[in-house]
Amino acid sequence: MLLLRFPFLRSPSHLSFRLPLRSSISASTKFPSQMASYTTSSPAPKLLFRQLFEKDSSTFTYLLADALHPEKPALLIDPVDKTVDRDLSLVKELGLKLIYALNTHVHADHVTGTGLIKSKVPGVKSIISKASNASADVFIEPGEKIYFGDLFLEVRATPGHTSGCVTYVTGDGSNQPYRRMAFTGDALLIRGCGRTDFQGGSSYQLYESVHSQIFSLPKDTLVYPAHDYKGFTVSTVGEEIQYNPRLTKDKETFKEIMENLKLSYPKMMDVAVPANMVCGFQETKV
Repeated sequence: MLLLRFPFLRSPSHLSFRLPLRSSISASTKFPSQMASYTTSSPAPKLLFRQLFEKDSSTFTYLLADALHPEKPALLIDPVDKTVDRDLSLVKELGLKLIYALNTHVHADHVTGTGLIKSKVPGVKSIISKASNASADVFIEPGEKIYFGDLFLEVRATPGHTSGCVTYVTGDGSNQPYRRMAFTGDALLIRGCGRTDFQGGSSYQLYESVHSQIFSLPKDTLVYPAHDYKGFTVSTVGEEIQYNPRLTKDKETFKEIMENLKLSYPKMMDVAVPANMVCGFQETKV
Protein backbone atom coordinates (compact mmCIF):
# COMPACT_ATOMS: atom_id res chain seq x y z
CA MET A 1 0.00 0.00 0.00
CA LEU A 2 1.30 3.45 -0.91
CA LEU A 3 1.99 5.57 2.15
CA LEU A 4 1.48 9.29 1.65
CA ARG A 5 3.76 11.96 3.04
CA PHE A 6 2.31 14.88 4.90
CA PRO A 7 3.22 18.39 3.74
CA PHE A 8 5.48 20.69 5.73
CA LEU A 9 3.70 23.36 7.70
CA ARG A 10 4.38 26.66 5.97
CA SER A 11 3.57 29.16 8.74
CA PRO A 12 4.78 29.84 11.32
CA SER A 13 8.17 28.42 10.40
CA HIS A 14 9.13 27.29 13.91
CA LEU A 15 6.28 24.77 13.88
CA SER A 16 7.34 22.99 10.70
CA PHE A 17 7.44 19.23 10.89
CA ARG A 18 7.11 16.24 8.59
CA LEU A 19 4.81 13.52 9.90
CA PRO A 20 6.56 10.14 9.85
CA LEU A 21 5.01 7.65 7.50
CA ARG A 22 4.68 5.11 10.29
CA SER A 23 5.84 4.41 13.78
CA SER A 24 5.88 0.65 14.18
CA ILE A 25 2.82 -0.99 15.78
CA SER A 26 -0.17 -3.27 15.06
CA ALA A 27 -3.96 -3.38 15.38
CA SER A 28 -7.16 -5.01 16.63
CA THR A 29 -9.90 -3.81 18.98
CA LYS A 30 -11.72 -3.23 22.12
CA PHE A 31 -12.93 0.20 23.04
CA PRO A 32 -14.59 1.63 26.11
CA SER A 33 -17.00 4.50 25.46
CA GLN A 34 -17.16 7.37 27.95
CA MET A 35 -14.95 5.39 30.36
CA ALA A 36 -17.25 2.36 30.03
CA SER A 37 -16.43 -0.69 27.93
CA TYR A 38 -17.55 -1.05 24.32
CA THR A 39 -16.06 -4.25 22.91
CA THR A 40 -15.85 -5.33 19.27
CA SER A 41 -15.30 -8.75 17.79
CA SER A 42 -11.56 -8.44 17.27
CA PRO A 43 -9.26 -11.31 18.27
CA ALA A 44 -6.62 -9.21 20.05
CA PRO A 45 -7.33 -5.88 21.81
CA LYS A 46 -4.65 -3.71 20.24
CA LEU A 47 -6.67 -0.48 20.02
CA LEU A 48 -7.12 1.22 23.35
CA PHE A 49 -10.00 3.71 23.15
CA ARG A 50 -11.52 6.22 25.54
CA GLN A 51 -14.31 8.72 24.96
CA LEU A 52 -14.10 11.79 27.22
CA PHE A 53 -16.53 14.67 27.73
CA GLU A 54 -16.26 18.41 28.44
CA LYS A 55 -19.58 19.57 29.84
CA ASP A 56 -19.51 23.35 29.19
CA SER A 57 -19.31 22.96 25.41
CA SER A 58 -20.66 19.38 25.30
CA THR A 59 -17.48 18.36 23.48
CA PHE A 60 -16.17 14.82 23.13
CA THR A 61 -12.43 14.22 23.16
CA TYR A 62 -11.16 10.84 21.96
CA LEU A 63 -8.03 9.02 23.10
CA LEU A 64 -6.69 6.24 20.86
CA ALA A 65 -3.53 4.18 21.37
CA ASP A 66 -1.85 1.00 20.24
CA ALA A 67 -1.93 -0.97 23.49
CA LEU A 68 0.34 -3.79 22.31
CA HIS A 69 3.25 -1.72 21.11
CA PRO A 70 6.10 -1.38 23.64
CA GLU A 71 5.80 2.44 23.60
CA LYS A 72 1.98 2.51 23.44
CA PRO A 73 1.83 5.51 21.08
CA ALA A 74 -1.37 7.52 21.42
CA LEU A 75 -3.27 10.46 19.97
CA LEU A 76 -6.05 12.77 21.12
CA ILE A 77 -8.82 14.00 18.83
CA ASP A 78 -10.46 17.38 19.60
CA PRO A 79 -8.95 18.09 23.03
CA VAL A 80 -10.41 21.03 25.00
CA ASP A 81 -8.23 23.49 26.93
CA LYS A 82 -10.32 23.13 30.11
CA THR A 83 -9.78 19.37 30.34
CA VAL A 84 -6.15 19.04 29.23
CA ASP A 85 -4.95 18.13 32.74
CA ARG A 86 -7.57 15.39 33.00
CA ASP A 87 -6.64 14.00 29.59
CA LEU A 88 -2.91 14.03 30.26
CA SER A 89 -3.44 12.41 33.65
CA LEU A 90 -5.30 9.56 31.96
CA VAL A 91 -2.55 9.21 29.35
CA LYS A 92 -0.02 8.90 32.16
CA GLU A 93 -2.12 6.44 34.19
CA LEU A 94 -2.51 4.16 31.17
CA GLY A 95 1.22 4.27 30.45
CA LEU A 96 0.78 5.78 26.98
CA LYS A 97 3.10 7.94 24.91
CA LEU A 98 1.13 10.83 23.45
CA ILE A 99 2.47 11.72 20.00
CA TYR A 100 -0.31 13.67 18.26
CA ALA A 101 -3.13 16.09 19.16
CA LEU A 102 -5.64 16.42 16.31
CA ASN A 103 -8.53 18.74 15.54
CA THR A 104 -11.37 17.89 13.17
CA HIS A 105 -11.77 21.62 12.37
CA VAL A 106 -11.42 25.13 13.79
CA HIS A 107 -13.95 25.02 16.61
CA ALA A 108 -16.16 27.99 17.48
CA ASP A 109 -17.54 26.81 20.83
CA HIS A 110 -14.37 26.08 22.81
CA VAL A 111 -10.64 26.68 22.74
CA THR A 112 -8.66 23.68 21.56
CA GLY A 113 -6.28 22.07 24.01
CA THR A 114 -3.59 21.33 21.43
CA GLY A 115 -1.38 24.31 22.25
CA LEU A 116 -1.57 23.67 25.99
CA ILE A 117 -0.80 19.98 25.47
CA LYS A 118 2.29 20.87 23.41
CA SER A 119 3.52 23.13 26.21
CA LYS A 120 3.12 20.37 28.79
CA VAL A 121 4.31 17.37 26.76
CA PRO A 122 7.42 18.03 24.66
CA GLY A 123 7.40 16.24 21.34
CA VAL A 124 3.64 16.14 20.79
CA LYS A 125 2.69 17.39 17.32
CA SER A 126 -0.57 19.23 16.54
CA ILE A 127 -2.50 18.28 13.41
CA ILE A 128 -5.27 20.02 11.47
CA SER A 129 -6.43 20.10 7.85
CA LYS A 130 -4.55 22.24 5.36
CA ALA A 131 -7.92 23.61 4.19
CA SER A 132 -8.55 25.10 7.63
CA ASN A 133 -5.77 27.69 7.10
CA ALA A 134 -4.99 27.39 10.80
CA SER A 135 -1.58 26.96 12.40
CA ALA A 136 -0.35 23.52 13.45
CA ASP A 137 2.75 21.37 13.29
CA VAL A 138 1.29 19.20 10.54
CA PHE A 139 -1.27 19.88 7.83
CA ILE A 140 -3.21 16.91 6.52
CA GLU A 141 -5.12 16.45 3.28
CA PRO A 142 -7.80 14.00 2.05
CA GLY A 143 -6.56 10.45 1.55
CA GLU A 144 -3.56 10.76 3.85
CA LYS A 145 -3.01 8.45 6.79
CA ILE A 146 -1.99 9.29 10.33
CA TYR A 147 -0.06 6.36 11.81
CA PHE A 148 0.25 5.65 15.50
CA GLY A 149 2.07 2.38 15.18
CA ASP A 150 0.57 -0.04 12.69
CA LEU A 151 -2.80 1.48 13.43
CA PHE A 152 -3.80 4.48 11.38
CA LEU A 153 -6.53 7.03 10.80
CA GLU A 154 -7.61 7.82 7.25
CA VAL A 155 -8.36 11.48 6.51
CA ARG A 156 -11.63 12.27 4.72
CA ALA A 157 -12.58 15.82 3.74
CA THR A 158 -16.05 16.66 5.06
CA PRO A 159 -16.46 20.45 4.63
CA GLY A 160 -19.78 22.20 5.02
CA HIS A 161 -19.93 23.03 8.71
CA THR A 162 -16.65 24.87 8.10
CA SER A 163 -14.53 24.89 4.98
CA GLY A 164 -11.77 22.90 6.70
CA CYS A 165 -13.66 20.06 8.37
CA VAL A 166 -12.30 16.52 8.15
CA THR A 167 -13.45 13.15 9.43
CA TYR A 168 -10.89 10.70 10.79
CA VAL A 169 -11.70 7.04 10.08
CA THR A 170 -9.89 4.02 11.52
CA GLY A 171 -8.12 1.89 8.95
CA ASP A 172 -9.55 -0.79 6.72
CA GLY A 173 -7.63 -4.07 6.62
CA SER A 174 -6.98 -7.37 8.37
CA ASN A 175 -4.56 -5.73 10.80
CA GLN A 176 -6.85 -2.79 11.59
CA PRO A 177 -9.68 -2.50 14.14
CA TYR A 178 -13.07 -4.00 13.45
CA ARG A 179 -15.57 -2.35 13.59
CA ARG A 180 -14.38 0.81 11.85
CA MET A 181 -14.81 4.09 13.71
CA ALA A 182 -15.52 7.52 12.20
CA PHE A 183 -14.67 10.64 14.20
CA THR A 184 -16.93 13.06 12.38
CA GLY A 185 -16.34 16.35 14.19
CA ASP A 186 -19.33 18.65 13.64
CA ALA A 187 -20.08 17.38 10.13
CA LEU A 188 -22.29 14.53 11.35
CA LEU A 189 -23.80 14.50 14.82
CA ILE A 190 -26.00 11.80 16.32
CA ARG A 191 -29.40 12.45 14.71
CA GLY A 192 -28.17 15.84 13.54
CA CYS A 193 -25.31 17.80 11.97
CA GLY A 194 -23.31 20.97 12.49
CA ARG A 195 -24.69 24.37 11.54
CA THR A 196 -23.68 25.84 8.19
CA ASP A 197 -24.18 29.59 8.65
CA PHE A 198 -20.62 30.73 9.45
CA GLN A 199 -16.90 29.95 8.96
CA GLY A 200 -17.32 29.24 5.26
CA GLY A 201 -20.19 26.83 5.87
CA SER A 202 -22.44 25.52 3.10
CA SER A 203 -25.50 23.31 3.47
CA TYR A 204 -25.07 21.89 -0.04
CA GLN A 205 -21.43 21.09 0.64
CA LEU A 206 -22.19 19.49 4.01
CA TYR A 207 -24.90 17.31 2.47
CA GLU A 208 -22.51 16.10 -0.24
CA SER A 209 -19.71 15.57 2.27
CA VAL A 210 -21.74 13.40 4.63
CA HIS A 211 -23.37 11.35 1.89
CA SER A 212 -20.18 10.75 -0.10
CA GLN A 213 -17.56 10.46 2.65
CA ILE A 214 -19.40 9.12 5.72
CA PHE A 215 -22.57 7.39 4.52
CA SER A 216 -20.39 5.48 2.03
CA LEU A 217 -18.65 3.68 4.91
CA PRO A 218 -19.83 0.22 6.04
CA LYS A 219 -23.17 0.53 7.84
CA ASP A 220 -21.77 -0.93 11.06
CA THR A 221 -19.10 1.80 11.25
CA LEU A 222 -19.29 3.48 14.66
CA VAL A 223 -19.98 7.23 14.52
CA TYR A 224 -18.28 9.35 17.17
CA PRO A 225 -19.11 13.08 16.83
CA ALA A 226 -17.41 16.10 18.39
CA HIS A 227 -20.52 17.04 20.35
CA ASP A 228 -23.78 15.75 21.73
CA TYR A 229 -26.47 17.71 23.55
CA LYS A 230 -28.98 14.95 24.27
CA GLY A 231 -26.97 12.36 26.19
CA PHE A 232 -25.97 10.13 23.27
CA THR A 233 -22.40 8.88 22.97
CA VAL A 234 -22.21 6.79 19.79
CA SER A 235 -24.21 5.88 16.69
CA THR A 236 -23.55 3.95 13.49
CA VAL A 237 -23.51 4.91 9.84
CA GLY A 238 -26.50 2.64 9.26
CA GLU A 239 -28.51 4.32 12.02
CA GLU A 240 -27.81 7.80 10.72
CA ILE A 241 -28.67 6.83 7.14
CA GLN A 242 -32.02 5.59 8.41
CA TYR A 243 -32.89 7.94 11.27
CA ASN A 244 -31.03 11.26 10.92
CA PRO A 245 -33.91 13.75 10.68
CA ARG A 246 -31.97 16.18 8.47
CA LEU A 247 -29.70 14.08 6.30
CA THR A 248 -32.35 11.53 5.32
CA LYS A 249 -34.06 14.32 3.37
CA ASP A 250 -33.23 15.34 -0.20
CA LYS A 251 -30.66 18.08 -0.72
CA GLU A 252 -33.14 20.92 -1.26
CA THR A 253 -35.15 20.02 1.84
CA PHE A 254 -31.94 19.78 3.83
CA LYS A 255 -30.91 23.26 2.65
CA GLU A 256 -34.28 24.65 3.70
CA ILE A 257 -33.99 23.03 7.15
CA MET A 258 -30.51 24.44 7.68
CA GLU A 259 -31.52 27.94 6.58
CA ASN A 260 -34.38 28.03 9.09
CA LEU A 261 -32.65 26.80 12.26
CA LYS A 262 -32.54 30.33 13.70
CA LEU A 263 -29.58 29.52 15.93
CA SER A 264 -28.04 32.12 18.22
CA TYR A 265 -24.51 33.47 17.73
CA PRO A 266 -22.02 31.10 19.45
CA LYS A 267 -21.10 32.70 22.77
CA MET A 268 -17.46 31.57 22.56
CA MET A 269 -16.93 32.30 18.87
CA ASP A 270 -15.09 35.62 19.19
CA VAL A 271 -12.63 34.04 21.62
CA ALA A 272 -12.43 30.49 20.33
CA VAL A 273 -11.97 31.02 16.59
CA PRO A 274 -9.00 33.46 16.80
CA ALA A 275 -7.33 31.21 19.40
CA ASN A 276 -7.97 28.04 17.43
CA MET A 277 -6.51 29.55 14.28
CA VAL A 278 -3.18 29.60 16.15
CA CYS A 279 -3.32 26.18 17.82
CA GLY A 280 -5.28 27.38 20.86
CA PHE A 281 -2.90 30.11 21.95
CA GLN A 282 -4.87 33.14 23.11
CA GLU A 283 -3.55 36.67 22.78
CA THR A 284 -2.47 38.11 26.11
CA LYS A 285 -3.52 41.73 26.60
CA VAL A 286 -1.28 43.91 28.78
